[in-house]
Amino acid sequence: MELPVSPLAPKSEPTLPPLPGVRLATHAAGIRYTGRDDLLLIELPKGTTAAGVTTRSKTRSAPVDWCRHALKKGKGRAVLVNAGNANAFTGMRGEASVAATVGATAHLLGCKESEVYVSSTGTIGEFLPHEKIVEALPKVLKTAAEDAWAKAARAIMTTDTFPKMATRTADIGGTTVVINGIAKGSGMIAPDMATMLAYVVTDAALPAEVLQDLLGKGADRSFNAITVDGDTSTSDTLLLFATGSAANKAPKKATDKALKDFKDKLNSLLVELAHMVVRDGEGATKFVEIRVTGAASARAARTIGLSIANSPLVKTAIAGEDANWGRVVAAVGKSGEKADRDALCIRMGGIDVARDGLAVPGYDEAPVAAHMKGQDILVEVEVGVGKGKAVVWTCDLTHGYIDINGSYRS
Repeated sequence: MELPVSPLAPKSEPTLPPLPGVRLATHAAGIRYTGRDDLLLIELPKGTTAAGVTTRSKTRSAPVDWCRHALKKGKGRAVLVNAGNANAFTGMRGEASVAATVGATAHLLGCKESEVYVSSTGTIGEFLPHEKIVEALPKVLKTAAEDAWAKAARAIMTTDTFPKMATRTADIGGTTVVINGIAKGSGMIAPDMATMLAYVVTDAALPAEVLQDLLGKGADRSFNAITVDGDTSTSDTLLLFATGSAANKAPKKATDKALKDFKDKLNSLLVELAHMVVRDGEGATKFVEIRVTGAASARAARTIGLSIANSPLVKTAIAGEDANWGRVVAAVGKSGEKADRDALCIRMGGIDVARDGLAVPGYDEAPVAAHMKGQDILVEVEVGVGKGKAVVWTCDLTHGYIDINGSYRS
């Protein structure tokens, strides 16, 4: 089903600069779709280090299991991604498909199988026709190019309506490095680690252990703070690679002061990609930021924020442009975290609508109503029990979500 581009999509697409030795290629393998690329190969230079986080789902896919295995080595030479088929809940046949595609890629590049990462996204429970992938790989590699980032971002889309790309430059000890990232995700977004699929590559020289530390913390502040529909995917994978071509002096610890700018830029890139996923939420018309303060801890604040963000009542009220703060109160209450009912304060669009556990007498509804008609909605909640704070992001819930998911497999 061809979907219209989300009204929340960025007005323009960034151009991601080439990274020395990083080549990308896409191909129409016919795995599910016709008339579009659905296979991506990213070739990485020798010596590339790797880090990653994956879904905590207990029904995770075979590709996720493989990535977890490969990440123990901390090296990377290739990423192979297919769209349209998740290769999840496919048993031993799913594992065999992973083995076949990993083996073929490693043979083609002359690298170890543990240096090849695979991801699959799409329908759950259908066997992956990996023969199509294996057969296509030699011709795919021949078309690989350093400037194919935009094609790569499009090839991994499923119900996405626009490609998700971001780039940053950073300084490490006086050396300028580049960070490029692509992601896909639109529905089944309550990541519990990262998003459905995201790949970030930098030309910085960084040990795998440092990468892992940086990525874990960065994912927690970005992809772990978003939700579209409260459903965690079987396929969630976020990978970060460092090629070393920038030849900077490699810090040995993530706490090294020389990494401050890199860390800030990496976190900024991850947040931008995560926001794009929310802005492309299935059927979304509004981007919602929820700020929680005064909670018992940062963890409690996030739990409360996600309780609000995942509430169908809150999300449909926002879709209907109704500042129904009573639904926010209910979502705080059901979170299971401490909250002082008689100290609770709620703001919408920066306007106090409830204070000290009561509606603000005679507050002017006009600016709040005007805010609710916009595309970017801000909800702030003061819980009144501590100093914990968190920010989470979500979108509204419209009939478009039902239209897309009611016919997804057909």
